[in-house]
Amino acid sequence: MHRLQLHYTFGRQPDAGATAGLVSNPLLDLLHAVQSSGSISGAARRLGLSYRHAWGELKRWEGELDQALIVWEKGQSARLTEFGTKLLWAERQAQARLAPQIEALHADLERAFAVAFDTAAHVLTLYASHDDALSALREHAARQHRLFLDVRFTGSVDAIRALNEGRCVMAGFHTLHQPDRASLAARTYRPLLKPGLHKIIGFARRSQGLMVSPGNPLSLQSLADLPGRRFVNRALGTGTRVLLDALLAEAGIAAQQIDGYDQTEPSHAAVAQAVASGQADAGLGIEAAARARGLDFIALIEEDYHLVCLRSALDEPAVQALCEVLRSPHWQALLDPMPGYQRAEAAGQVLSMRQTLPWWNYRADKAHTPDQTAQVRKPLKVSLRSGR
Repeated sequence: MHRLQLHYTFGRQPDAGATAGLVSNPLLDLLHAVQSSGSISGAARRLGLSYRHAWGELKRWEGELDQALIVWEKGQSARLTEFGTKLLWAERQAQARLAPQIEALHADLERAFAVAFDTAAHVLTLYASHDDALSALREHAARQHRLFLDVRFTGSVDAIRALNEGRCVMAGFHTLHQPDRASLAARTYRPLLKPGLHKIIGFARRSQGLMVSPGNPLSLQSLADLPGRRFVNRALGTGTRVLLDALLAEAGIAAQQIDGYDQTEPSHAAVAQAVASGQADAGLGIEAAARARGLDFIALIEEDYHLVCLRSALDEPAVQALCEVLRSPHWQALLDPMPGYQRAEAAGQVLSMRQTLPWWNYRADKAHTPDQTAQVRKPLKVSLRSGR
């Protein structure tokens, strides 16, 4: 069984006589030329090939397909075998039936690759914790600003690791506003981030809380009401899982008390769907995801969603373009109506990491004993390997 493979090529101008968008094949082009010219030498001249090359290609393809393509009879015009004739017939049938789809695909490919040749367009690779506002930003930036965000949604921890390993230019993660230096967020993110090496860019503030069925039939108001109810969680490595664990610890609730703590979903939307479909009574997530599926929402906290990049990337055109978009009034007008969101005070601004994430408080560090200080100020090891 022989399989087809599709290819495309770059060029300033289409081949002379080629139909826009249609796929050509060297073997079929050669068979067409033999059929129309009646000889291999004529086919070679028509295609700009040497006789030796044309003859060699025909013999090679006969070996590859294990079928004769040309009837070789001395003193007579070359003609196609029945198999060669059927190959050309199959191509004509396919081209006739698929020409509209092929031309549409051709146009889509040209539009996609046009970005690479457009000096006004920029592409930014971003690994980020799942966020509805970031999805809206991706659409707005591409449509209005020729900035294409190649967003890969993953957990907050995995996003920052991807940044440190060179797999993206920017990462998105979220924490409580002004998190305490002894918080779980501090213990989770501090080993991954380093002042002077990383730079925080303001993005948005959002609400997280319990997503529950319409009308809140179980009267859930806080995490203290979760024991005995069916819960749906987020996976390890996500910022929402870090937040949940911190809130449970603060409330004195053990994870084992939560029925469904080990049942995880990959996004806020998936958590909301699990509640909407009756698979769970509640899940922790953002308000926008709850409202989108007609659920009630019990706000628990407000948190900051941060964007972070390496200091060395700040001057890259794509990063500068993103900051301009975040500062624009058009983006503000899109973000304001989104449930549970408000613009960060310094959206699009480069922020001090020590002020934004104040667990790096060196004055407090000096008050520790020498052993404690050495432990707190131990240099961080951050991998900066280039992505493959």
